[in-house]
Amino acid sequence: MSLYFYCVALLEKTLGPVCSLCVSSFGARPVTIFSGFMVAGGLMLSSFAPNIYFLFFSYGIVVGLGCGLLYTATVTITCQYFDSHRGLALGLISTGSSVGLFIYAALQRLLIEFYGLDGCLLIVGALALNILACGSLMRPLQSSDCPLPEKTALESVPDQYSIYSEKEKDLEENTNIPGRSYGAEETCKSALASGGQKQESLLHKNPTTGAHTKEAETYKKKVAEQTYFCKQLAKRKWQLYKNYCGETVALFKNKVFSALFIAIFLFDIGGFPPSLLMEDVARSSNVKEEELIMPLISIIGIMTAVGKLLLGILADFKWINTLYLYVATLISMGLALCAIPFAKSYVTLAILSGILGFLTGNWSIFPYVTTKTVGIEKLAHAYGILMFFAGLGNSLGPPIVGWFYDWTQTYDTAFYFSGFCVLLGGCVLLLAALPSWDTCNKLLPKPAPTAFLYKVTSNV
Repeated sequence: MSLYFYCVALLEKTLGPVCSLCVSSFGARPVTIFSGFMVAGGLMLSSFAPNIYFLFFSYGIVVGLGCGLLYTATVTITCQYFDSHRGLALGLISTGSSVGLFIYAALQRLLIEFYGLDGCLLIVGALALNILACGSLMRPLQSSDCPLPEKTALESVPDQYSIYSEKEKDLEENTNIPGRSYGAEETCKSALASGGQKQESLLHKNPTTGAHTKEAETYKKKVAEQTYFCKQLAKRKWQLYKNYCGETVALFKNKVFSALFIAIFLFDIGGFPPSLLMEDVARSSNVKEEELIMPLISIIGIMTAVGKLLLGILADFKWINTLYLYVATLISMGLALCAIPFAKSYVTLAILSGILGFLTGNWSIFPYVTTKTVGIEKLAHAYGILMFFAGLGNSLGPPIVGWFYDWTQTYDTAFYFSGFCVLLGGCVLLLAALPSWDTCNKLLPKPAPTAFLYKVTSNV
């Protein structure tokens, strides 16, 4: 089961760009509701899995993609709703995931004991349907200065993405689909008029031929209408794709963002494996089972929840620079990882595990740092890209650390490598932030507080 959890965590991050594109295109509420169906459906489908390969699809891919959509939508809507207490809000939702993981671990054991694995997956899938109720509460915020006009699907595309030429604009003005008044109709009329009296006489003599002619003309008009519509829709979609690529290139021109993606990539390469290896490190250090008052993994999990909450609270203080706070957690974590090979007792390993767990809680302020770097408008796009590199680091970290252990038959080199990666990421981000952080804040000033209206679905 741990392998399936790893697949879920890996897909949740590596598919970040796809998830961010969905959130940017459809909004947080529809994506959350859709992800609820995916998570619940994937879990229930897994209960009927005939073999392990089916589980890789139903549990690993379907549930993993659903969790990725859910996480991106939750972070985006939280940052949009909260401004002054954004750090606390992010800390609370991040802590909730850690608490839920503890509850799920205990609940899973009981459900498997009473109902078996199939019944456990069915019950957990049914519980996951509560995501739909949570997603329905994520109302999109709309500024009161901007009206909420009703638009069709084609008109909802922003004007900046329109690439009509002047001739196409004139043709579109003459094209009225609901009224069935087409520009091509005038052409057909002129062609009929040029036919003269011969065509009229033929129509009077043979009414069946006239009916077939009208049907052919109507069919040609419908084909022309659909062809024109598809061409314009394809052009607009292509322009959307070009703008998405252009915005991605513009993001990487930001020095802080480029350093941030390097830092998160190196952090996940070096910071993820220790949580999997601490128990093995304790055994290799000849720590007796009687000395293990509490499992080291449990200490890491508890302190991670505490770190998410406290770091989120610290991020809200005006006199604390959130970017420097994040850099401090990276550098401190790198030093703690390098100190693990020198720990030879349970007490020392427990202290280092608590420090690592607390510093791993910097995930709660990572969306805050991303928002400060690129702005709230580009948060979903930028966060999806960063999550992709985080997932890539998660996939590379364990094999690299395992290769170091196979090569040296000790975990010392592996932890030195992990600490060096995290330290390097923190130093790169620090060097990029020192000269340009204030400039970045000046280019992205905080918006003035405005009144917001709820975009309700009912006219009542």
